[in-house]
Order: sequence, then structure tokens, then C-alpha cells
Amino acid sequence: MNCKITGTGSYIPNVVTKNADFDQHEFYNLDGSTFPHDNKTTIRKFKAITGIEERRYLDENLNTSDLAVIASQKAIESAGIDPETLDYIIVAHNYGDVKSNSIQSDTVPSLATRVKAHLRIKNPKCVGYDLLFGCPGWIEGMIQAKAFIKAGLAKRCLVIGAEALSRVVDKHDRDSMIFSDGAGAAILEASDKEPGILSHESATFSFQESDYIYFGKSNHSTAPEEVKYIKMHGRKIYEFALVNVPKAMKECLENSGKSIKDLKKIFIHQANEKMDHAIIHRFYKLHGMTPPADVMPMTIHELGNSSVATVPTLFDLVQRGEIENQELKKGDVVMFASVGAGMNINAITYQV
Repeated sequence: MNCKITGTGSYIPNVVTKNADFDQHEFYNLDGSTFPHDNKTTIRKFKAITGIEERRYLDENLNTSDLAVIASQKAIESAGIDPETLDYIIVAHNYGDVKSNSIQSDTVPSLATRVKAHLRIKNPKCVGYDLLFGCPGWIEGMIQAKAFIKAGLAKRCLVIGAEALSRVVDKHDRDSMIFSDGAGAAILEASDKEPGILSHESATFSFQESDYIYFGKSNHSTAPEEVKYIKMHGRKIYEFALVNVPKAMKECLENSGKSIKDLKKIFIHQANEKMDHAIIHRFYKLHGMTPPADVMPMTIHELGNSSVATVPTLFDLVQRGEIENQELKKGDVVMFASVGAGMNINAITYQV
């Protein structure tokens, strides 16, 4: 029994925020001290490191669960299935529904329950639950869906990655320019013929790494301490990812029985262009090779880092032929890989 992706969908919000839109922000260091550079210099350096030129934010009247519903509807339509036949709905996110101009996260009922309700699914045996696993959440949801199918507990699962990071960023933190909103979804089904998921790798590093990404107070010294925002130690994350992600990818590929020469595409979490390129180069270096020029599709320049939504959105866009010079053919071997809060790492080797 194999596990095959039969449909994909994504939702890219309408509000475009360019780097120049941050020119009037007041940025401070973590300790509240004044940032040493003028904003134009800060933004220029930010672009050089991350590759981000603009990002997408959701409309004020939408929440994370709304984005998840739209992406799910597209995935269901793409797969051509009856949603009543879904056995599981798994929604990966990190902050729940945070309404515009609010500081409170709403997670009851679960986002998966809300998605199921909006899809008008009546079948009570369609089980919905949320998954908190940092940015690698969608890939982990796919791993769990695979486990359900392999165990005979499910035949068809909907796995969604959705996030609205614009609702939890500190406007006085330059890292706020990294984050964005979006949603991606996939239908994973049991298959007797198609190869699908070949292998996976997953790990949590928490002995020293648990606080690399956390919820903390604003960088502005006069801001209320009870209000928390997404925070990260960027240098530590960068160094951690470069050491650990290529190793996990290598082990995942080896367990698939495929060669590095078989690998056509790598759909890696869109967090930082410089970091992603470094990870891919280290991964190929472990095999004594340099990466092919077109092996790593990118959306970070226009879409920023939408956490759990980046990988499924990227895969959906390539599937639909919406990224220039990127395509997938039947039989292609690809890899999904991610790193994020936890610190969590995972990867999947998949044959289209």
C-alpha cells in the first residue's frame, strides 16, 4: 500500500507589502536599544540575505482557518473527490486564528474542525485535528497521514498548512519583514499502483535549541510586556539548519533507495534564500556533487516566509505550472524538507 498525492491547492493572500513599505518603521534591537542603521540600509541588507522583496498579508476580514478552507477546496477539486470520503483533516499551524487588531489566539474549536464545518462535511468519522510542529508542520502532517494509511486507519487524508504570521509580528523587530501569510493543502490517498511517498525523516532537537524561535515581548522598551510576538535567534537558526538539515535530507534519500542523481526537485521551506542555497549545496556536497541549477524552486522573493504554508504552496504552484522554468513530470523523484521551531526538522522523498 503506497501513499500518493492526488490533489493540491493553495491560497496566496491579496495584500502585497513591499520592502519599501517598512521604510518608516522604528526598528529596535532585542534589548530595546536603537537600531544602528537607517532603514534604507537595514532593508538593503535584509534583501541581500533573505532574498525577500515583498510578502503577502491576508485581508482584515480573514483568519488562518479561512485561508485553510480556500486551499482545501482547491485541493479537493484538483483531486476530484467527494469530501465526505475524507478520513482525516490535519491542519498544521502555529498560532490559531488571530483576528485583525487582536492579541488573542483562538484555537477552540480546532482549526481542523472549522475547516470541516466550512467544507460542509457531515461524516462524523472524518476526524479533524490540529498539528503544532513549527514551520515543518505540513510535512509532519503528511508523515502522520502516511502512517494512518499504512496502518489501515485511513484511505484518504487532507493535509493543510496555513498561517497568518502578520497577526503575530512585532513591527519594531526587523525580523518582522521575513514573515507572511498563506495556505497550502494536499490530498494524500492509498494507492496500489503509484509509488508516492518513498521515505521520510523527522527529528526534534530541544536539549539546547528549544528557544531558538519563541514568543516574546516587543523590541520597543515601552510596549506592554504582556503582549507577545514571534521572535527568533536568527544566527543560531542559520547555523543549526546548515549542520542538521542536509544530514536529515541525506538519510531520507538513502532510505528511499533512490540516488541523488534521481532527484529532480527539492521543495524546501522558504525561510531565507541564502540559507536555503547553503543547505542545498551542503546536501549535494555530502554526495560529492554540486546542485543542478533548477533543482530548487523558490517563491520567497514574492511570497516571503509563510511558515507551514511555504512547502505545500510551492509544490502546488509548480504542479500547476505557475513558476517559470519549473515543471514536474510523472515519475520524477522530489524531496520536501523543512526546519523550524522546536527545533524540528523533517523531509520526505516522493515520486510523482
